[in-house]
Amino acid sequence: MTKLPDDPVLFRVLNEIGIIEQLARSAFERVMPHGLKVSQFSVLNHLVRLGDGKRPADLADAFQVTRGAMTNTLGRLEGLGFVDVRPDPKDGRAKIVFLTDSGRAARFESIFALTPALDELEREIGADRFAAALPFLADLRRTLDAKR
Repeated sequence: MTKLPDDPVLFRVLNEIGIIEQLARSAFERVMPHGLKVSQFSVLNHLVRLGDGKRPADLADAFQVTRGAMTNTLGRLEGLGFVDVRPDPKDGRAKIVFLTDSGRAARFESIFALTPALDELEREIGADRFAAALPFLADLRRTLDAKR
């Protein structure tokens, strides 16, 4: 049997990140309150970090999902009382998304629910190694984001 050449390092790094994302998503969703999915939590997190009052189309673009997928995510969040989707007063055809107090609390509850797993990871791998990885990961994210 002929040995294949090793995959390029960049491919291997991105492959590891992809696998980590799948494992983290699964672990995250097992402990999320209210049955939240990562996509739903991500929207709550985005609205807390960057402010609400965003159009669904802008959120879809930010998350690189279809408008239909974002409409479904927002519908679930609105059904839970975590966001309020209102008509845009400047454009009657458009909508604007606002975070509710319950949505802000659900984000906090979600982070709190993750804390034991995050603490365990920190003990096993070390806070210093996470801190050391962060600049590289931030650079990689910025570079990929600029190319979309």
